[in-house]
Amino acid sequence: MAKLVFVLNQSLDGYVDHMKLGPPVPAMFRHFIEHVRGLTGFIYGRRMYEIMRYWEEDLPDWDAEDREFAVAWRSKPKWVVSRSLKSVGPNATLVAEDVEAVIRRLKAELAGEIDLGGPDLVNSLTESGLIDEYRLYIRPVVLGSGKPFFAGPRPPLHLVASDLMGDDVIRLTYVPA
Repeated sequence: MAKLVFVLNQSLDGYVDHMKLGPPVPAMFRHFIEHVRGLTGFIYGRRMYEIMRYWEEDLPDWDAEDREFAVAWRSKPKWVVSRSLKSVGPNATLVAEDVEAVIRRLKAELAGEIDLGGPDLVNSLTESGLIDEYRLYIRPVVLGSGKPFFAGPRPPLHLVASDLMGDDVIRLTYVPA
């Protein structure tokens, strides 16, 4: 049975704006490359998928680690939850209807870890009790506004781990209480 994990960088004040947070420091980027390599796949909401499509085609200014991340990311299957998209890119499946049933089937049929991306999608999956773990990578930045990590009411959670990642990022791992 697969484990669904919501993994996302956030500011100290709880926002997830990737443009304002900026790219991860090299040690964190290396961590994410290895993390993606070990995944079974990704489930994205539309907006997060559109952000991550950046990795679909190599850019001339990328360094070796950018290319390494892109190769790892491209190799993983993606399920994109959207009612507005008409198609998705390579190695991706559009999920427009029966979202909860599709995700329950994925959990039952696959093994390993599937990362979730997109606070709005995660909110609906939290309400359905489908998320097994929440990993918050807290970056030492205060944004003051933006999209919150939790798009809806905060679920009751239990802290199971805290790790210093690199010099200044803390990863907090929670499970539903």
